[in-house]
Amino acid sequence: MNAPKTRPQFRYFDFVLAAFVTILLLSNVIGAGKVAELDLPGIGIWPFGAGVLFFPISYVIGDVLTEVYGYAYARRCIWAGFAALVFMAFMAWMVVALPPAADWGNQAAYEAVFGQVPRIVLASIIAFWAGEFVNSYVLAKMKIWTRGKALWSRTIGSTIFGQGVDSMLFYPIAFLGVAGWTDALVVQVVFTQWAIKVAWEAALTPVTYAVVGWLKRREGVDIFDTETDFSPFAKTGVPSARTGD
Repeated sequence: MNAPKTRPQFRYFDFVLAAFVTILLLSNVIGAGKVAELDLPGIGIWPFGAGVLFFPISYVIGDVLTEVYGYAYARRCIWAGFAALVFMAFMAWMVVALPPAADWGNQAAYEAVFGQVPRIVLASIIAFWAGEFVNSYVLAKMKIWTRGKALWSRTIGSTIFGQGVDSMLFYPIAFLGVAGWTDALVVQVVFTQWAIKVAWEAALTPVTYAVVGWLKRREGVDIFDTETDFSPFAKTGVPSARTGD
């Protein structure tokens, strides 16, 4: 069926968009600053960034967006998330920089939690932007190649590429050449975080199936991006192919 000339009205898109941006911001604010550790049998103590437990959920939601609503709608969400990250970084910098009241004694704690290293902030924003667009592009293309079958293959496949780009951009930009970070350590962390994120995507596959199926039934669509302009900067937001009522 040919694409409609006007933007379809989806009942649940706004909620998925809100969930996407919420997970993105909270995983950066709450999870990114803490290094946790696990005592793994046969391996020993294994440190990891706590944010890795929740940040991959944004990729799962990104998969749902592209699978259900198409690349054009996912593109809008990625730009919304990008803008939210930029504003969050600016707000955190400004609030921390404001001189504290003389009788307020929490400035040091506030700086410890919300203080930012500009290089790490820049790395996070760049990696998110590039990784999410790669993830969405690969999933949309694989949906066409698989004719909409084997959802697991494109959710995991797109994550392999998207999270790969994310990790390969973030850690070198943020830490390469930084004291305490050898080149070998940067490479090790890149592949460790990438593997954890892909494993999370695979583990959440049943959840992805349930959410995608529920949304497709409620929205009455199954979009294939057969004629979509895949440029991240394209202005059109109308899906190229739409089925359902």
